[in-house]
Amino acid sequence: MSEDFGPTFITVTDEDGQEIVLEFVSTLEYNGQTYQAFFPAETEDEEVAEEDTGLVILKVIHEDGEDLLSTPDSEEEAEAVYQLFMEELFEDKDGE
Repeated sequence: MSEDFGPTFITVTDEDGQEIVLEFVSTLEYNGQTYQAFFPAETEDEEVAEEDTGLVILKVIHEDGEDLLSTPDSEEEAEAVYQLFMEELFEDKDGE
């Protein structure tokens, strides 16, 4: 993804109904499924708490012609995809 236009942000609603702004990091495929990684973003109104600054991984689900984001189905799935994203992110930094 080109960063010529700056970072990409999305807003999602958590299970408590709170809106969270996320900054897109990367996309990858794992076991035939597409995943996207994000970092929580600071907004003008609030700071991101330190414990909320980790990588957020969401699964892309195609439903009725739309792409929806969902959490991984299991802890094992989340951990496997997290490791792949970390390898990709650190590989990019080492390759610069």
